[in-house]
Amino acid sequence: MRALSVSFFLFLLRHFGYSQAITTIPAFPTADQEVTIIFDVSRAQDARARGLLGKTDDVYLWSGAGTTDTGNAFEYQPTGQTDFSKPYEPGKMSPLGNNRWQIKLVPRQYFKVPADKPIRRLGVLLKSGNGQAQTEDFFIRIYDSRLSVARLAPTEKNFFVDPNQNLLVRATASQRANLSLLLDNTPVATAANQDSLRFTLNSGTKPGQRRTVIFRAQTATETAADTFYFTVRPQSPVAPLPAGLRDGINYQTANRATLVLFAPQKSFVYLIGEFNNWSPSAQYLMNRTPDGNRYWLELNNLPAGQEVAYQYLVDGTIAVADPYAETILDPNNDRFITATTYPNLKAYPAGASGIVSVLQTNQTPYTWKVPNFRRPDPKNMVVYELLVRDFVGARTYKTVADSIPYLKRLGINAIELMPIMEFSGNDSWGYNPVFYFAPDKAYGTKNDLKAFIDKCHENGIAVILDMVLNQADYEFPYVRLYWDGSRPAANNPFFNLQATHPFSVFFDFNHESPATQAYVERVNRFWLDEYKFDGYRFDLSKGFTQKNTGNDVGAWSAYDAGRVAIWKRIYNQIRSVDPTAYVILEHFADNTEERELADYGMLFWGNLNDPYRTLAKGFTANPNWISYKQRGWQNPNVVGYLESHDEERLVYDVRQNGRVAGSYNTRNLPTALDRAKLAATFFLPVPGPKLLWQFGELGYDVSINENGRTGTKPIRWEYLQDPERRKLFRVYQELITLKMRQPAFQTTDFTLDFDQVVKRITLNHPSMTVFIIGNFDGQMQATQAGFPKTGKWYDYFTGQETEVTNTQTALSLQPGEFHLYTTEKLPAPEAGLVPYSGSLTGTITGLEPVPDGILLYPNPTAETALLEFENTYIGPVELQVGSPGGQVLRSQTVQKTASLLRQPISLQQLPRGLYWLKIQQGHKQAVRKIVKW
Repeated sequence: MRALSVSFFLFLLRHFGYSQAITTIPAFPTADQEVTIIFDVSRAQDARARGLLGKTDDVYLWSGAGTTDTGNAFEYQPTGQTDFSKPYEPGKMSPLGNNRWQIKLVPRQYFKVPADKPIRRLGVLLKSGNGQAQTEDFFIRIYDSRLSVARLAPTEKNFFVDPNQNLLVRATASQRANLSLLLDNTPVATAANQDSLRFTLNSGTKPGQRRTVIFRAQTATETAADTFYFTVRPQSPVAPLPAGLRDGINYQTANRATLVLFAPQKSFVYLIGEFNNWSPSAQYLMNRTPDGNRYWLELNNLPAGQEVAYQYLVDGTIAVADPYAETILDPNNDRFITATTYPNLKAYPAGASGIVSVLQTNQTPYTWKVPNFRRPDPKNMVVYELLVRDFVGARTYKTVADSIPYLKRLGINAIELMPIMEFSGNDSWGYNPVFYFAPDKAYGTKNDLKAFIDKCHENGIAVILDMVLNQADYEFPYVRLYWDGSRPAANNPFFNLQATHPFSVFFDFNHESPATQAYVERVNRFWLDEYKFDGYRFDLSKGFTQKNTGNDVGAWSAYDAGRVAIWKRIYNQIRSVDPTAYVILEHFADNTEERELADYGMLFWGNLNDPYRTLAKGFTANPNWISYKQRGWQNPNVVGYLESHDEERLVYDVRQNGRVAGSYNTRNLPTALDRAKLAATFFLPVPGPKLLWQFGELGYDVSINENGRTGTKPIRWEYLQDPERRKLFRVYQELITLKMRQPAFQTTDFTLDFDQVVKRITLNHPSMTVFIIGNFDGQMQATQAGFPKTGKWYDYFTGQETEVTNTQTALSLQPGEFHLYTTEKLPAPEAGLVPYSGSLTGTITGLEPVPDGILLYPNPTAETALLEFENTYIGPVELQVGSPGGQVLRSQTVQKTASLLRQPISLQQLPRGLYWLKIQQGHKQAVRKIVKW
């Protein structure tokens, strides 16, 4: 969590001094008298409080009252305070300026606490009206008539001072009393019959000495006291780092481990934790290496196999968890993780504050069932991108693992997990990482994650991790350790003061810094070695640059030699650890840069969402950039996609904004799903790896902006009960099967004819030729077929055979109509997966259109129209009436015995709307529209 406007001492964690984010008037508030509560939002520590900074309105109190000193502080809540996502008007705060807010209330009245119940403390926080910005929880002590004391200065509970420093102490009592101030149990100041005391202490000169200060008030019948501690800044012992140790936790025996922290430009570091009651002590002052860059300490007598929590207290001002920790505990978020999700989660340790890291010696290693997985060929991957949170209701690795049979049935051979390393909060897309070596506990245990990956490998499915190394959130220790109050400090060895590029989120890594390079190398090695991930998809890879382009998107996307060098270095490091690991970049840079890196071996996300969505809606677009050949690349390294986590959902957009042409309406669900089949048929067969977004194969039609862009989305497994959605699934399944099993779909000899509204794909291979044709328009299109060659062709989705004697025969394609032809007969899928199953069957020997002069009247008609045309043909004429979706509704064959044919066409019992009439005489055909009103 981050707060962006805090001064030096405000970084003290609460167990080293509760910052003055809240003050009250009076200083000793009671249950039945009015109290003014004043918040200074700039002193809040939660990352979400940043959204409150600078506000002049829309800030609300969310609060409760508790009847015990340490129990539930929200036991009683004001009437009507029920929905955190909405403003609570009685709690509306009044601005005081400079990020300070106040509210006046009488606790017993405001919280409706019964008169016979005491109020011991209030739980309070500030939030925006919609709840998206908020402070952490604060607690206000409520006093009774007993003697009480409060310390006004210093405000910290436990802190460091310089040798021989003067320290002002100010304290007050709730009534007149005999006051005294004790330093290490020795009185240094007294005041008789007073309600306040002011005195200046001298810290002393002994480095590392921890001193105790007690303020005491006494009357004839009562005594009250307050205690705080300070430590004279120590001098770190200097000692070289023992051989073989690296940053982070180094396990050595069942009860011994050495901790190493990289912290250049820092003066001293204490190890604090459960072993010393979270207080700095001489034996836990860490050694400093001669170069001043690292601190290290060996821990002995650790309990074998037990989890031990710890932090680093750096320069006496900030305590952070280990940036290399594999498990962390978060007091703000872990309480919402259930035992079902994470059994036996270690309780947050008493006396700690903020995120803490955990070490555990003598761990039982996970036993891999598939220790040497053979990865799918990257040239023919079909990757399924999913977000654990929005894929299964339980939001756990275990339940995602239960869905592997479904994904295997679909046919995919790789899964891409959206980021799963510890991120801020429990509910996120994951692009706000804070601990890069720790799987987020919100999804389960680390062994649950390993078991999921293992099960994927058992089923032939690779697992790719979405890796976020462009940015980190505020709670990342190396953001907090080098911070200037509103952004990373100039001396931060990892981060830029501000991002060098547009679209920056959170805090921007400097990838030319040696510190960042070393950390990135460790992170990438870790997940490959420890979890057996099969590679990475790197988020915002175009941001890995020190070339400052400000907000100029064009300049940012231009060829960047420095960025190319960074990525080649990272790629080489990864491949030195794992020679077959996938390296996929979300780059979207100039093609010359992507081509160079693709030819070097990297894969690239290929975003074709916009053109395919446009086509699916019935409008004009050209998605030929899905082809690596179109880009001039040597290898098929474009991971093309119709949808990803970051794009609007195709079927949703079609249903909202698709084309309506007469009765052909892409917005109704069956037609929208047919349009999705059409898009998939011109997407998956294009040679090269492909990516699907979760539930796209079922026509997910909930907007990306539902509940906010990154907010939780409804999970739609019930789609499987819908026959029409199951048909879309089967089309995806069949196309993926062809891609995986038929060499022609992996060919390097292919052409894409995407310029016109009727589009074609030709795949040439010694095993067979594949020809795909489809009409993306919202109305019927008459066109020349463009078959690659004459001979027998088989319509894959119907199994029907067609003899082609003229490759340029004339065809009439209904809106959305498509066909996938092969020169070899393949087992046909079940009937009815695609519309227009009878449109192009039979013998095609150079079909010519029926001569013009066709009359169809009246049109529109109420029941029956009359068809008339005249030519020299004598013989059978086939007449078909069909729906705009391509289904044949009525069919008849009439005998033409004279030059003139006059035939009634009945629309009786059909609903009002647009239909088509196909006229087939011999090898000639024509299609006409007919409207029933």
